[in-house]
Formats: sequence, C-alpha cells, structure tokens
Amino acid sequence: MQQNVYAYVRVSSDGQNEDRQLKELLELDIPRNNIVIEKASGKNFNRSKYNGLLKRLKSNDILYISSIDRLGRDYNGIINEWNKLINDIKVTIKVLDMPLLDTDKKQTTPMDRYVCDMVLLTLAFQAEQEWQNIKSRQKAGIAIAKEKGKHLGRPKVAYSEKEMKVVRDWQNGALTLNEAMLKLKRRKSSFYKLVAQIK
Repeated sequence: MQQNVYAYVRVSSDGQNEDRQLKELLELDIPRNNIVIEKASGKNFNRSKYNGLLKRLKSNDILYISSIDRLGRDYNGIINEWNKLINDIKVTIKVLDMPLLDTDKKQTTPMDRYVCDMVLLTLAFQAEQEWQNIKSRQKAGIAIAKEKGKHLGRPKVAYSEKEMKVVRDWQNGALTLNEAMLKLKRRKSSFYKLVAQIK
C-alpha cells in the first residue's frame, strides 16, 4: 500500500511566523506540497486547510506535527481528533517534540499504552491551559489599556476640516445631498459611510 508523508503547521495569526516549524519539517524531506500551513486559532477544528488535509489523508499515511498544541488548543478536541486520525483514518502520527507519542512505536504492554495515554492527556491539558492563560492576559491587558484611556483596535481616521464642515452643513440642512457629495467628490454610498464614521 502506498504511503504518503504529510505535515501540518499552524500559527494562530498573521503576525506569527511558521518558519521554525517549517524548517524542522523540511529537514525531514517531506514534499513541500504535502506540508499544510495554516494561520488560524487552535480553539477548535473548524479550519479550512486542516479539514482539507483530512480529506487527503489515507490509511497508512504519516502525519507530522511539531507539537501537540500545533494540532489544537482544545483539550477534548485534541483527544477526539487524535483518536479519529489513528483509529478511523488509520494514519501514523509523529510528534517532533515528543517522539514517545509516535504511533508507529510498538506499545506492547498495558503500561506502554498507559504511559502514552497519560502523556497525550497531559499535553492536551497544557495546550488548552496555555490558551486560557493567553486569553486571560489579553483580557487583563485590554482592561488596563481602557482604564488608561488608550484607544484599542484600528486607529481612528483623521478627517479634514472640509469633510467635517460639509457633513455638518448637510446635517443642518445648509447643503443638499447632491451639493455635499459634489463638494467632497464622493458617491452616495461613500458619503453616507463618511457620515457614519464622523458621528
């Protein structure tokens, strides 16, 4: 039976870099087009590229991940996904930072299986705990920033005095809609968008 080798790389956002994970995997001679890179949260498994990879995986294939938390950050989700991969799809999983979990290792005794199960459960717990800690730190940081009066999110757009005056004149009835649009050289939808932003 043909055996294909795949890898899954995940970072949580565009601001994060996947180079470290990618470097490790390319050193294993995994075909570049079989390395799936995704920038998405690990809070659940509703990820387009991951689900696309699942459709490609066949029995006897090998799937590499650099660590359990790259698979996901949800405890139950990780355990369920792990079981689906090895029991339903029947792939071999290799975890670069925890070779003990490699599913092609012969776990001949109940103690071997117990140790591997405990390691998987522990790492899944740590992955979710770290995610919860990140969310808590973000929430605390946002609260502190608000207390200090800092603006969060996208920077506010600065409008010219002309734009502000034309909008006010239109709102006060000093200008018709057509006159206001003409002065600002804007179409109707663009003008109304400006009005909503200036409010």
